[in-house]
Amino acid sequence: MNEAANLFTILRNSADPSVADAIERTVSEGSDRDLCRINALAFAKKHGLDEEDTLAGFLHAASIGAFDISWNVLCPGCGGVLDTNASLKTVIREEYVCALCAAAYSPTLDELVEVTFTVSPRVRRVAGHSPHELPMMEYLRQMYWGSGVDLPEENYEQVMESMVIEYVEVPAREKVVLSLQLPEKFIIVFEPITHAVQFIDVKGEATKERQSLSLIYDREHAHSQTLEMRPGQVRIAIENHTDLRVLPAVFVADDELHGLLARRRPFVTAKRLLTNQTFRDLYRTDTVDVDQRLKITSLTFLFTDLRGSTELYERVGDLVAFDLVQAHFKVLNEIVASEAGAVVKTIGDAVMATFPTPDRAVAAAIRMREAMRELNRKSGREDLLLKIGVHEGPCIAVAMNDRQDYFGQTVNIASRVQGLATSQSIFVTGTVVGDAKSADLLAAKNIEPISQDLALRGIERAVQIYAIP
Repeated sequence: MNEAANLFTILRNSADPSVADAIERTVSEGSDRDLCRINALAFAKKHGLDEEDTLAGFLHAASIGAFDISWNVLCPGCGGVLDTNASLKTVIREEYVCALCAAAYSPTLDELVEVTFTVSPRVRRVAGHSPHELPMMEYLRQMYWGSGVDLPEENYEQVMESMVIEYVEVPAREKVVLSLQLPEKFIIVFEPITHAVQFIDVKGEATKERQSLSLIYDREHAHSQTLEMRPGQVRIAIENHTDLRVLPAVFVADDELHGLLARRRPFVTAKRLLTNQTFRDLYRTDTVDVDQRLKITSLTFLFTDLRGSTELYERVGDLVAFDLVQAHFKVLNEIVASEAGAVVKTIGDAVMATFPTPDRAVAAAIRMREAMRELNRKSGREDLLLKIGVHEGPCIAVAMNDRQDYFGQTVNIASRVQGLATSQSIFVTGTVVGDAKSADLLAAKNIEPISQDLALRGIERAVQIYAIP
């Protein structure tokens, strides 16, 4: 049995069988493009698979060495990849600049860091493993643009060529001269390897005199001021001072290009991966470095605690109480994972979990409450009474005690809300019930949140609290 077949045999023992089959089939029959920087959500949609099962499948495939994970810092404007990292630990810059959009961005984990999967060369070697040998159009598709840009599959090159006047490959330390006709348009000369950009505003009367432009690529000057030129012939002298080839292309920046880049699709964000239980189980320490402080603009926290657990141990004895508590943990872990969440940690009989969106946390909370009622019905006693609190807001991803954790006022508020909750009602904040998907979920279950006139200890600002009966 060859190595690839052996790896997929191992994968079937941990991943959903239909996901494992789809991944193996793609490795065997897919194009090189299909196996470079895979968008797990798009893969799930294409093959009719569950998103969470698919993401778990790729994570298991990566854990056994069949795929490599890439953490890519994105430009929200053009969707380009500004930096590629084999680990989140190397996303360390406070600001990333997109020369194409002439803008700078802080790498928040919500939408500006994507996670993709590329087949390992030990399983199958694809063109993307040698990016500096890719043709210009494929380099743009596979290396520059992120997996959230919804590029056409069938006629990609024809679409691109309709927007590009000319492009050329300039080998390392060499010079090339381009001669072309400038239309009366806004022109962008973009080089995707060095990310260098030259804007040219072509306007006015056409000229028969040949115009000249000199471009030097040395990785030092990514962006120059916009030049004004007239329609007509232009001679572009290009010098490559780097040790790699460069691929300058002359784009017409009109509605067609803007429309192409505006086509977006969902992709796996760093936030979604950090709140994924499979990822936390497989990559316990390989997440955030101890000195990193990575921002998340919106994350939902759910805290639980067993009411009267001390009395429970006194009432039924240590062994019975321990078994009950462990059964409660098992059920909560399963519910969290099934709602796209992850358990961050347990503290005594309490659980801290995160979810990518408020509605998933609310769904989990309702299921948790019902699960505890079911466990109590089976035992014939009210032994497991769960207090649940949910809050959503910004936070910072940090490393604490060799584990990935979270810090900030959002975490504090979520914990305080849980402290106020009763075993009958789930307590959530206004940002949670104000979420459109949460509201739809509660409406579908005919649940009307009840406003609570309560204050949170140690929290100065007013926080609106609701009970979910």
